Amino acid sequence: MNKLPRNTELGDLLKQWRGVRGRSQLDISLDTGISQRQISFIESGRSVPGRSTLMGIAQADEMKSITKALARMIARHEPYPAIIMDRYWNVLLANDAAPRFFGCFIDMSERPAPRNLLHLMFDPKGMRPFIANWEALAKILIQRVHQEATGHVVDQKTKDLVADLLAYPDVQPDWRAPETLSTLPMIPISFVKDGAIMNYFSLVTTVGTPQAIAAQELRVECMYPADDETEVFHAKLLAAPSATH
Repeated sequence: MNKLPRNTELGDLLKQWRGVRGRSQLDISLDTGISQRQISFIESGRSVPGRSTLMGIAQADEMKSITKALARMIARHEPYPAIIMDRYWNVLLANDAAPRFFGCFIDMSERPAPRNLLHLMFDPKGMRPFIANWEALAKILIQRVHQEATGHVVDQKTKDLVADLLAYPDVQPDWRAPETLSTLPMIPISFVKDGAIMNYFSLVTTVGTPQAIAAQELRVECMYPADDETEVFHAKLLAAPSATH
């Protein structure tokens, strides 16, 4: 019986790809959920992977590299808060300044996991009482979520998120359908602490390109002081003992 040709060319490419990145077959298996046995078969030419399998392997390594780069980026944003979120605004990673800053207002340890930035801003038991421009901010955020929901394939989790935000006190249903929606990437936000108002602006950016689907699921928010007074007050606030809460 004639043997089937071995797909060694693809296997050699995968082996070389692993070597350049310093990854073992076990590393790839843990990252992708593909068995180490199957990866071995692919490299030896005994198995021909489908497109989805190859994409899964490539994107898993891509995401580890992207996550490391984002972690370095938000660490360098100190002493101002910076966080990485998924498409549902759940916090995946934050720099040290983020929990220290929000901890000056509320006990962050009481927030349920996964911590969600939108719920943190809308919840009367969260940051909402300390946001001077809360109604304007809430309108911008809910409009952004609604725009994202209508601009992409809407899944149930996105629908649930919008419904949960609309269920908070004093949130109006018509906020999600503005006459005009700001195209500016920054969001103005002002906090009140000890009678003083601190003005910031927040930049929320989506990571990746349409070709990098997994990366598109990530977004990064970085806060910046909007004036010199806020910059000075911010430094004092994070230097206080409460900032280590």
